[in-house]
Amino acid sequence: MTESATARRLVILISGRGSNMQAIVDAIRHNGWPAEVCAVITHRANSEGMQWAQQQGIATHYINHTEYESREHFDAVLQETIDGYGPDYVLLAGFMRVLTPGFVRHYMGRLINVHPSLLPLFPGLHTHQQALDAGVQWHGCTVHFVTPELDSGPTIAQGIVPVEAGDDAQQLAERLLPVEHKVYIEVVRWLIEGRVQCLDDGRVQVAGVTSRGFI
Repeated sequence: MTESATARRLVILISGRGSNMQAIVDAIRHNGWPAEVCAVITHRANSEGMQWAQQQGIATHYINHTEYESREHFDAVLQETIDGYGPDYVLLAGFMRVLTPGFVRHYMGRLINVHPSLLPLFPGLHTHQQALDAGVQWHGCTVHFVTPELDSGPTIAQGIVPVEAGDDAQQLAERLLPVEHKVYIEVVRWLIEGRVQCLDDGRVQVAGVTSRGFI
């Protein structure tokens, strides 16, 4: 992983296998981008993603949310842990917890998430089944800035896949996952290069990029 005085510092939050996290780490290393994944943090013990990160020599932290009496207390400990690394960006990569408004405001403009739907369609959970139930012909993912309102922050980029006859939620999820990786990796590259700007009207502009849709 490339490190320099100007390298972007990233902290990634995961819950499970962390496939997007793995894709981001691999892309940074393979391409020699000036960035460092300083730490991977999870709230689930022995998650597959945390084990993978440890094998890569990345600092990891397990913060058990069940040990805290409130979401605010958990988020305060999470924030203190993250801030210890001085990150430029905090990347949510399958982090299955709703973050408190205070936490989100602390990282406003630096907190990024990938959501498995074409927002504003199908916020929340079970997005693949939501798409199937709605009868849409295209499904996708959205990488966006996080705001206090769930799954509603400004869109940075989106990717789409077709919904095929006979799909179930698992098949649709598996078809979408490689596109999630592709889109999130590209957004991370833009962030590292300092191209991404959130405008006053809530829209996102990426310098030098005319299309932010991926298939």
